Amino acid sequence: MEASKRLVMTFKSAGGNTVNLTVADPKESLTETQVIDAMNLIIEKNIFCPGEVDLKEAVKARVVETYATEYDLKL
Repeated sequence: MEASKRLVMTFKSAGGNTVNLTVADPKESLTETQVIDAMNLIIEKNIFCPGEVDLKEAVKARVVETYATEYDLKL
């Protein structure tokens, strides 16, 4: 079984759309405060502009863990 983790940060754009920014394999020691600070910095410095629309608000953040099992199919 293969496991993977990713940090998903959700923002609201100036146009009112929801935008997700995903970071693969976040550090285990990552704190909530660090995530909040990073999201605020992304907004403040206008680091990402998806579709030329500014990100205006941090909505939520979460770590998503996925487990995958591959099957050896002999067809």
